[in-house]
Amino acid sequence: MTTPVQDKAAAQGWQTPVPTALLVLADGTLIEGFGLGATGHSVGEVCFNTAITGYEEILTDPSYSGQIVTFTFPHIGNVGTNEEDVEAVDMAAQTDIRGVIVHAHVTDPANHRATRHFDQWLKARNLVAMCGIDTRALTALIREKGMPNAVIAHAPDGKFDIEALKKQAAAWPGINGMDLVPGVTAAKSYVWKETTWKLGEGHGEMNAPKFKVVAIDYGVKRNILRLMADQGCEVTVVPATTSAKDILALKPDGVFLSNGPGDPAETGKYAVPVIRDLLDAKVPTFGICLGHQMLALAVGAKTVKMHQGHHGANHPVMDFTTDKVEIVSMNHGFAVDPQSLPANAVETHRSLFDGSNCGIALTDRPAFSVQHHPEASPGPRDSHYLFQRFVEMMQGKMPAQPKPKA
Repeated sequence: MTTPVQDKAAAQGWQTPVPTALLVLADGTLIEGFGLGATGHSVGEVCFNTAITGYEEILTDPSYSGQIVTFTFPHIGNVGTNEEDVEAVDMAAQTDIRGVIVHAHVTDPANHRATRHFDQWLKARNLVAMCGIDTRALTALIREKGMPNAVIAHAPDGKFDIEALKKQAAAWPGINGMDLVPGVTAAKSYVWKETTWKLGEGHGEMNAPKFKVVAIDYGVKRNILRLMADQGCEVTVVPATTSAKDILALKPDGVFLSNGPGDPAETGKYAVPVIRDLLDAKVPTFGICLGHQMLALAVGAKTVKMHQGHHGANHPVMDFTTDKVEIVSMNHGFAVDPQSLPANAVETHRSLFDGSNCGIALTDRPAFSVQHHPEASPGPRDSHYLFQRFVEMMQGKMPAQPKPKA
């Protein structure tokens, strides 16, 4: 693939600008573009995201660790960045996202909330990025062949050791089989009380707790914790390897299983025994994304690697408990195999794009989970009811079951 800039230059007989960035796929394919952000190179799995806004939240979501994110919307970065839209709990921490790919060159910020140019923000977070490529063609490649492993490289002088980059891309084993949670989980426990953002007010603080929730951190997002706080939950966030004994010692009204990156089967090797003990203790349990997959694994289901994954803010999902369709945000490369669900786990949500599982509820325990991200706002608030459902479960109600068909 050549870049649009190079194609135009060649058509007009101009001197072709020197590419300052490369995407080198594991099969040896070279895609040239122009560098943004940090210099250097990074290896990861290339995915595409269909959201037209929220790029700062996406690029600070720990669930994207190990991935190079391609945006299908052509104009990314033009509203700048700020300090309020970061999703990683540690705002200074690296979420291990491997790179960023956008179509158009980034303009100066065009939003009253912006405090920094997108390019400066990328540099500050040590993220290698590139622009000026045909992102539609790259997206079509991923749809056809699946998410490839690749190296993204940025060199201002345009000089690259292409053979070395090809070898690195080909040698990287990929996310399948990787436990990436240790790189994003909390180092120690902490209490969260911050509530959601309001224009002109910023974030508030929850000072009248009604429920005690323990959140197991596999890579939790800030807005999940804020929506918990909005519901009157004082949330104690604990590292991913915390034992069931230590969690139960906190006497929680409920346990939350967070989102996160990597292969769920690998994380499940230490997470599943803990979750099983919590389920046996009948503690109300709610999971999102990786947390959904962890709950499914804990009751004996299996997960599978997806061909292209679900990454975007426009995914239609059917909720069989309400018979309503909601528009949701998604970010996952693995899915629960619905055929492997045991009799005590019923499917509550399903993707209307490809029929993949997007939610379960247990019939014999107070536990439910969803694959999508109800804390995000594509609908804009189609899925916020799930946090109220968690509260109702902590009040003694069983999770909602699919409605019987006439």
